[in-house]
Amino acid sequence: MPISKENSLFPQPWVKSPYNERDTAACGLIGFINKDRKRVSGSIIQKAIANQHDRGNGLGGGFAAYGIYPKYKDLYALHLMYDKESVIDEVEELIEKSLILAHAELIPVKKSKIIKDPPLFKRYFVDVRPESLEEDVSADDYLVKIVMQINVEVDGAFVISSGKNMGAFKGVGFPEDIADFFDLQSYEGYIWTAHNRFPTNTPGWWGGAHPFTMLDWSIVHNGEISSYGINYRFIDTHGFPCTMMTDTEVVTYIIYFLVRKHKLSFEDACTVMAPPFWKDIDRMPERERRRFTLLRATYGAAALNGPFAFLFGFNGGLIALNDRVKLRPLVVGHKGKTVYISSEEASIREVCPTLDSLYAPHAGQPTIELLDKE
Repeated sequence: MPISKENSLFPQPWVKSPYNERDTAACGLIGFINKDRKRVSGSIIQKAIANQHDRGNGLGGGFAAYGIYPKYKDLYALHLMYDKESVIDEVEELIEKSLILAHAELIPVKKSKIIKDPPLFKRYFVDVRPESLEEDVSADDYLVKIVMQINVEVDGAFVISSGKNMGAFKGVGFPEDIADFFDLQSYEGYIWTAHNRFPTNTPGWWGGAHPFTMLDWSIVHNGEISSYGINYRFIDTHGFPCTMMTDTEVVTYIIYFLVRKHKLSFEDACTVMAPPFWKDIDRMPERERRRFTLLRATYGAAALNGPFAFLFGFNGGLIALNDRVKLRPLVVGHKGKTVYISSEEASIREVCPTLDSLYAPHAGQPTIELLDKE
Protein backbone atom coordinates (compact mmCIF):
# COMPACT_ATOMS: atom_id res chain seq x y z
CA MET A 1 0.00 0.00 0.00
CA PRO A 2 1.48 3.42 -0.88
CA ILE A 3 2.99 5.43 1.95
CA SER A 4 3.23 9.15 2.31
CA LYS A 5 6.11 11.19 0.98
CA GLU A 6 7.17 12.02 4.52
CA ASN A 7 7.89 8.35 5.21
CA SER A 8 10.46 6.02 3.73
CA LEU A 9 10.86 2.29 3.32
CA PHE A 10 14.38 2.79 4.67
CA PRO A 11 14.24 5.80 7.03
CA GLN A 12 17.72 5.34 8.45
CA PRO A 13 20.77 6.12 6.28
CA TRP A 14 22.57 2.94 5.28
CA VAL A 15 26.16 2.69 6.43
CA LYS A 16 28.46 0.20 4.79
CA SER A 17 29.85 -2.24 7.30
CA PRO A 18 33.44 -3.48 6.94
CA TYR A 19 32.14 -6.88 8.07
CA ASN A 20 29.51 -7.19 5.35
CA GLU A 21 31.13 -6.23 2.08
CA ARG A 22 29.34 -8.70 -0.18
CA ASP A 23 26.13 -7.42 -1.75
CA THR A 24 24.16 -10.57 -2.51
CA ALA A 25 21.58 -8.58 -4.49
CA ALA A 26 24.15 -7.73 -7.20
CA CYS A 27 23.14 -5.79 -10.34
CA GLY A 28 21.04 -2.64 -10.26
CA LEU A 29 18.15 -1.35 -12.33
CA ILE A 30 15.90 1.66 -12.57
CA GLY A 31 13.33 2.97 -15.00
CA PHE A 32 10.70 5.61 -15.24
CA ILE A 33 7.72 6.46 -17.41
CA ASN A 34 6.19 9.85 -18.08
CA LYS A 35 2.61 8.73 -18.66
CA ASP A 36 1.77 12.03 -20.36
CA ARG A 37 4.54 11.34 -22.95
CA LYS A 38 6.68 14.26 -21.84
CA ARG A 39 10.14 13.69 -23.31
CA VAL A 40 13.12 14.30 -21.03
CA SER A 41 16.88 14.09 -21.39
CA GLY A 42 18.79 10.89 -20.83
CA SER A 43 20.85 12.75 -18.25
CA ILE A 44 18.11 11.98 -15.71
CA ILE A 45 18.34 8.19 -16.02
CA GLN A 46 22.13 8.47 -16.11
CA LYS A 47 22.14 10.30 -12.77
CA ALA A 48 19.71 7.79 -11.27
CA ILE A 49 21.64 4.64 -12.22
CA ALA A 50 24.97 6.22 -11.23
CA ASN A 51 23.61 6.20 -7.69
CA GLN A 52 23.77 2.38 -7.88
CA HIS A 53 27.42 2.33 -8.96
CA ASP A 54 28.42 -0.19 -6.28
CA ARG A 55 25.88 -2.73 -7.55
CA GLY A 56 27.99 -3.32 -10.65
CA ASN A 57 31.58 -4.24 -11.41
CA GLY A 58 32.12 -2.44 -14.71
CA LEU A 59 31.33 -5.45 -16.90
CA GLY A 60 28.04 -4.17 -18.27
CA GLY A 61 25.83 -1.12 -18.41
CA GLY A 62 22.97 -0.17 -20.67
CA PHE A 63 19.82 1.79 -21.37
CA ALA A 64 16.57 1.55 -23.32
CA ALA A 65 14.86 4.75 -24.44
CA TYR A 66 11.41 5.31 -25.95
CA GLY A 67 10.23 8.31 -27.94
CA ILE A 68 13.74 9.25 -29.06
CA TYR A 69 13.16 9.12 -32.84
CA PRO A 70 10.06 11.26 -33.54
CA LYS A 71 11.30 12.00 -37.08
CA TYR A 72 11.27 8.28 -37.91
CA LYS A 73 8.61 7.15 -35.41
CA ASP A 74 6.77 4.96 -37.96
CA LEU A 75 9.91 3.07 -39.00
CA TYR A 76 11.76 0.23 -37.29
CA ALA A 77 15.06 1.48 -35.84
CA LEU A 78 17.69 -1.27 -36.12
CA HIS A 79 20.65 -0.72 -33.81
CA LEU A 80 23.54 -2.86 -35.02
CA MET A 81 26.68 -3.76 -33.10
CA TYR A 82 29.58 -4.88 -35.28
CA ASP A 83 32.46 -6.84 -33.78
CA LYS A 84 33.86 -7.29 -37.28
CA GLU A 85 33.73 -4.41 -39.75
CA SER A 86 34.26 -6.96 -42.53
CA VAL A 87 30.63 -8.14 -42.18
CA ILE A 88 29.02 -4.69 -42.54
CA ASP A 89 28.58 -5.06 -46.29
CA GLU A 90 26.97 -8.48 -45.85
CA VAL A 91 24.46 -7.15 -43.31
CA GLU A 92 23.64 -4.04 -45.31
CA GLU A 93 23.12 -6.08 -48.45
CA LEU A 94 20.67 -8.27 -46.52
CA ILE A 95 18.85 -5.20 -45.15
CA GLU A 96 18.54 -3.53 -48.56
CA LYS A 97 17.39 -6.77 -50.15
CA SER A 98 14.81 -7.63 -47.49
CA LEU A 99 13.57 -4.23 -46.28
CA ILE A 100 12.92 -0.65 -47.35
CA LEU A 101 15.89 1.35 -46.09
CA ALA A 102 14.96 4.99 -45.39
CA HIS A 103 18.12 6.13 -43.62
CA ALA A 104 21.38 4.71 -42.27
CA GLU A 105 24.10 6.29 -40.15
CA LEU A 106 26.72 5.64 -37.54
CA ILE A 107 25.43 5.91 -33.98
CA PRO A 108 27.39 8.87 -32.57
CA VAL A 109 29.78 8.00 -29.77
CA LYS A 110 32.36 9.95 -27.81
CA LYS A 111 35.98 8.91 -27.50
CA SER A 112 36.62 7.65 -23.99
CA LYS A 113 39.68 6.58 -22.04
CA ILE A 114 37.38 4.51 -19.82
CA ILE A 115 35.53 2.51 -22.48
CA LYS A 116 38.03 0.09 -24.00
CA ASP A 117 37.92 -1.46 -27.48
CA PRO A 118 34.27 -0.74 -28.34
CA PRO A 119 32.67 -2.31 -31.40
CA LEU A 120 31.22 -0.21 -34.22
CA PHE A 121 27.59 0.90 -33.92
CA LYS A 122 25.24 1.80 -36.78
CA ARG A 123 21.50 2.36 -37.01
CA TYR A 124 19.12 1.75 -39.87
CA PHE A 125 15.58 3.10 -40.15
CA VAL A 126 13.62 0.56 -42.17
CA ASP A 127 10.18 -0.64 -43.15
CA VAL A 128 8.91 -3.97 -44.45
CA ARG A 129 8.11 -4.36 -48.14
CA PRO A 130 4.38 -5.18 -48.56
CA GLU A 131 5.22 -7.77 -51.19
CA SER A 132 7.39 -9.61 -48.64
CA LEU A 133 4.41 -10.45 -46.46
CA GLU A 134 2.68 -13.76 -46.84
CA GLU A 135 -0.75 -14.69 -45.53
CA ASP A 136 -0.96 -14.52 -41.72
CA VAL A 137 2.54 -12.99 -41.50
CA SER A 138 2.63 -9.49 -40.03
CA ALA A 139 5.29 -6.85 -40.60
CA ASP A 140 6.50 -7.44 -37.04
CA ASP A 141 6.84 -11.19 -37.70
CA TYR A 142 8.84 -10.53 -40.85
CA LEU A 143 11.12 -8.04 -39.11
CA VAL A 144 11.77 -10.54 -36.30
CA LYS A 145 12.75 -13.10 -38.93
CA ILE A 146 15.36 -10.71 -40.36
CA VAL A 147 16.70 -9.86 -36.90
CA MET A 148 17.07 -13.55 -36.05
CA GLN A 149 18.74 -14.23 -39.38
CA ILE A 150 21.39 -11.58 -38.71
CA ASN A 151 22.01 -12.66 -35.11
CA VAL A 152 22.23 -16.36 -35.91
CA GLU A 153 23.90 -16.42 -39.32
CA VAL A 154 26.25 -13.41 -39.41
CA ASP A 155 29.27 -13.90 -37.19
CA GLY A 156 30.29 -10.51 -35.82
CA ALA A 157 27.01 -8.63 -36.13
CA PHE A 158 24.28 -8.26 -33.51
CA VAL A 159 20.96 -6.45 -33.64
CA ILE A 160 20.70 -4.93 -30.17
CA SER A 161 17.30 -3.28 -30.72
CA SER A 162 14.71 -3.22 -33.48
CA GLY A 163 11.61 -1.38 -32.27
CA LYS A 164 9.89 1.73 -33.56
CA ASN A 165 10.77 5.08 -31.97
CA MET A 166 13.08 3.42 -29.45
CA GLY A 167 16.63 2.20 -29.08
CA ALA A 168 19.00 0.29 -26.81
CA PHE A 169 22.46 1.55 -25.89
CA LYS A 170 24.74 -0.82 -24.01
CA GLY A 171 28.28 -2.04 -23.53
CA VAL A 172 31.07 -3.10 -21.22
CA GLY A 173 31.57 -0.47 -18.53
CA PHE A 174 29.71 1.20 -15.72
CA PRO A 175 26.36 2.59 -16.91
CA GLU A 176 27.23 6.22 -16.27
CA ASP A 177 30.28 5.79 -18.52
CA ILE A 178 28.22 4.01 -21.18
CA ALA A 179 25.79 6.94 -21.08
CA ASP A 180 28.65 9.37 -21.74
CA PHE A 181 30.02 7.13 -24.49
CA PHE A 182 26.69 7.23 -26.36
CA ASP A 183 26.02 10.86 -25.39
CA LEU A 184 22.60 9.97 -23.98
CA GLN A 185 22.25 13.53 -22.72
CA SER A 186 21.44 14.51 -26.31
CA TYR A 187 18.43 12.14 -26.53
CA GLU A 188 14.94 12.82 -25.19
CA GLY A 189 12.39 10.12 -24.38
CA TYR A 190 9.29 9.46 -22.28
CA ILE A 191 10.28 5.99 -21.04
CA TRP A 192 13.81 5.18 -19.86
CA THR A 193 15.31 2.07 -18.27
CA ALA A 194 18.87 1.48 -17.09
CA HIS A 195 20.96 -1.43 -15.86
CA ASN A 196 24.21 -1.83 -13.93
CA ARG A 197 25.56 -5.33 -14.39
CA PHE A 198 27.39 -7.67 -12.01
CA PRO A 199 27.69 -10.90 -14.05
CA THR A 200 28.12 -14.03 -11.97
CA ASN A 201 27.92 -16.98 -14.35
CA THR A 202 27.82 -15.48 -17.85
CA PRO A 203 30.50 -13.50 -19.69
CA GLY A 204 30.84 -9.74 -19.49
CA TRP A 205 30.84 -8.71 -23.15
CA TRP A 206 29.23 -5.99 -25.25
CA GLY A 207 26.38 -8.11 -26.57
CA GLY A 208 25.69 -9.60 -23.15
CA ALA A 209 25.02 -6.26 -21.46
CA HIS A 210 21.42 -5.36 -20.67
CA PRO A 211 18.88 -4.47 -22.00
CA PHE A 212 17.87 -7.33 -24.25
CA THR A 213 15.23 -6.59 -26.83
CA MET A 214 12.79 -7.95 -29.36
CA LEU A 215 11.10 -5.31 -31.51
CA ASP A 216 10.12 -2.60 -29.01
CA TRP A 217 10.23 -4.98 -26.01
CA SER A 218 13.25 -4.46 -23.79
CA ILE A 219 14.22 -6.00 -20.49
CA VAL A 220 16.70 -5.21 -17.72
CA HIS A 221 17.17 -7.87 -15.05
CA ASN A 222 18.65 -8.30 -11.61
CA GLY A 223 19.07 -11.92 -10.58
CA GLU A 224 19.54 -15.38 -12.00
CA ILE A 225 17.20 -17.69 -13.91
CA SER A 226 17.90 -21.17 -12.56
CA SER A 227 15.25 -22.61 -14.92
CA TYR A 228 17.15 -21.35 -17.97
CA GLY A 229 17.52 -24.82 -19.51
CA ILE A 230 13.82 -25.63 -19.73
CA ASN A 231 12.96 -22.00 -20.57
CA TYR A 232 15.50 -22.06 -23.40
CA ARG A 233 14.11 -25.30 -24.84
CA PHE A 234 10.56 -23.93 -24.64
CA ILE A 235 11.28 -20.73 -26.53
CA ASP A 236 13.72 -22.32 -28.99
CA THR A 237 10.99 -24.79 -29.96
CA HIS A 238 8.82 -21.82 -30.91
CA GLY A 239 11.45 -20.35 -33.24
CA PHE A 240 13.46 -18.05 -30.95
CA PRO A 241 17.09 -19.25 -30.80
CA CYS A 242 19.16 -17.61 -28.05
CA THR A 243 22.54 -16.29 -29.20
CA MET A 244 23.68 -13.84 -26.48
CA MET A 245 24.96 -16.30 -23.83
CA THR A 246 22.84 -15.02 -20.95
CA ASP A 247 19.71 -16.12 -19.15
CA THR A 248 18.06 -12.70 -19.52
CA GLU A 249 17.73 -13.05 -23.29
CA VAL A 250 15.33 -15.97 -22.94
CA VAL A 251 12.95 -13.93 -20.78
CA THR A 252 12.69 -11.25 -23.47
CA TYR A 253 11.61 -13.84 -25.99
CA ILE A 254 9.17 -15.49 -23.57
CA ILE A 255 7.21 -12.34 -22.81
CA TYR A 256 7.23 -11.38 -26.49
CA PHE A 257 5.92 -14.83 -27.38
CA LEU A 258 3.21 -14.82 -24.70
CA VAL A 259 1.88 -11.32 -25.39
CA ARG A 260 2.55 -10.75 -29.08
CA LYS A 261 2.11 -14.28 -30.43
CA HIS A 262 -0.37 -15.94 -28.04
CA LYS A 263 -2.20 -12.71 -27.18
CA LEU A 264 -2.08 -13.13 -23.40
CA SER A 265 -2.78 -10.08 -21.28
CA PHE A 266 0.11 -8.51 -19.43
CA GLU A 267 -1.31 -9.85 -16.17
CA ASP A 268 -1.56 -13.42 -17.49
CA ALA A 269 1.91 -13.28 -19.05
CA CYS A 270 3.36 -12.21 -15.70
CA THR A 271 1.38 -14.99 -14.00
CA VAL A 272 2.95 -17.50 -16.38
CA MET A 273 6.46 -16.28 -15.57
CA ALA A 274 5.90 -15.92 -11.80
CA PRO A 275 3.00 -18.31 -11.11
CA PRO A 276 1.33 -18.74 -7.71
CA PHE A 277 2.38 -21.83 -5.78
CA TRP A 278 0.11 -24.84 -6.19
CA LYS A 279 -0.80 -24.70 -2.50
CA ASP A 280 -2.09 -21.16 -3.03
CA ILE A 281 -3.96 -22.09 -6.22
CA ASP A 282 -5.72 -24.90 -4.36
CA ARG A 283 -7.18 -22.37 -1.91
CA MET A 284 -8.53 -20.00 -4.58
CA PRO A 285 -12.21 -19.64 -5.52
CA GLU A 286 -13.18 -22.08 -8.26
CA ARG A 287 -13.07 -19.59 -11.16
CA GLU A 288 -9.62 -18.29 -10.24
CA ARG A 289 -8.37 -21.80 -9.52
CA ARG A 290 -9.34 -22.93 -13.02
CA ARG A 291 -7.67 -19.92 -14.63
CA PHE A 292 -4.37 -20.29 -12.80
CA THR A 293 -4.35 -24.05 -13.23
CA LEU A 294 -4.85 -23.66 -16.99
CA LEU A 295 -2.00 -21.12 -17.28
CA ARG A 296 0.41 -23.30 -15.31
CA ALA A 297 -0.56 -26.46 -17.22
CA THR A 298 -0.28 -24.79 -20.63
CA TYR A 299 2.87 -22.74 -20.10
CA GLY A 300 4.69 -24.60 -17.34
CA ALA A 301 7.97 -24.56 -19.26
CA ALA A 302 7.83 -20.75 -19.41
CA ALA A 303 7.72 -20.36 -15.61
CA LEU A 304 10.85 -18.72 -14.20
CA ASN A 305 12.67 -20.06 -11.15
CA GLY A 306 15.38 -18.34 -9.19
CA PRO A 307 15.81 -14.85 -7.75
CA PHE A 308 14.88 -12.09 -10.17
CA ALA A 309 13.54 -8.59 -10.63
CA PHE A 310 12.70 -7.30 -14.11
CA LEU A 311 11.72 -4.12 -15.86
CA PHE A 312 9.98 -4.60 -19.22
CA GLY A 313 9.78 -1.54 -21.43
CA PHE A 314 7.66 -1.27 -24.56
CA ASN A 315 6.07 1.47 -26.65
CA GLY A 316 2.94 1.46 -24.50
CA GLY A 317 4.37 1.40 -21.01
CA LEU A 318 6.58 -0.10 -18.31
CA ILE A 319 6.10 -3.35 -16.38
CA ALA A 320 7.95 -4.55 -13.28
CA LEU A 321 7.97 -8.09 -11.89
CA ASN A 322 9.95 -9.93 -9.25
CA ASP A 323 10.10 -13.56 -8.14
CA ARG A 324 7.50 -15.31 -6.02
CA VAL A 325 9.41 -14.96 -2.74
CA LYS A 326 10.92 -11.52 -3.47
CA LEU A 327 14.59 -12.44 -3.41
CA ARG A 328 15.41 -9.30 -5.37
CA PRO A 329 14.28 -5.80 -4.37
CA LEU A 330 11.92 -3.46 -6.21
CA VAL A 331 10.40 -0.17 -5.08
CA VAL A 332 7.89 2.02 -6.92
CA GLY A 333 7.57 5.78 -6.56
CA HIS A 334 4.92 8.12 -7.98
CA LYS A 335 5.23 11.82 -8.67
CA GLY A 336 2.41 13.34 -10.68
CA LYS A 337 2.39 11.69 -14.11
CA THR A 338 5.78 10.05 -13.58
CA VAL A 339 6.31 6.56 -12.16
CA TYR A 340 9.76 5.40 -11.03
CA ILE A 341 10.69 1.74 -10.46
CA SER A 342 14.07 0.85 -9.01
CA SER A 343 16.21 -1.58 -7.07
CA GLU A 344 16.77 1.17 -4.52
CA GLU A 345 14.76 4.07 -3.17
CA ALA A 346 17.93 6.19 -3.10
CA SER A 347 18.19 6.17 -6.90
CA ILE A 348 14.64 7.47 -7.24
CA ARG A 349 15.18 10.24 -4.73
CA GLU A 350 18.41 11.19 -6.46
CA VAL A 351 16.32 12.54 -9.35
CA CYS A 352 13.01 13.13 -7.54
CA PRO A 353 13.57 13.97 -3.86
CA THR A 354 9.88 14.37 -2.98
CA LEU A 355 7.38 11.70 -4.03
CA ASP A 356 3.61 11.48 -3.84
CA SER A 357 3.87 7.81 -2.83
CA LEU A 358 6.41 5.03 -2.42
CA TYR A 359 5.84 1.30 -1.96
CA ALA A 360 7.33 -2.13 -2.53
CA PRO A 361 5.29 -4.46 -4.80
CA HIS A 362 4.28 -7.83 -3.39
CA ALA A 363 6.30 -10.86 -4.43
CA GLY A 364 5.29 -12.16 -7.84
CA GLN A 365 2.77 -9.35 -8.40
CA PRO A 366 3.37 -7.19 -11.50
CA THR A 367 3.41 -3.42 -11.54
CA ILE A 368 1.92 -2.30 -14.86
CA GLU A 369 2.12 1.37 -15.85
CA LEU A 370 0.72 2.35 -19.25
CA LEU A 371 0.97 5.61 -21.17
CA ASP A 372 -2.10 7.84 -21.14
CA LYS A 373 -4.24 7.61 -24.27
CA GLU A 374 -3.45 10.29 -26.80
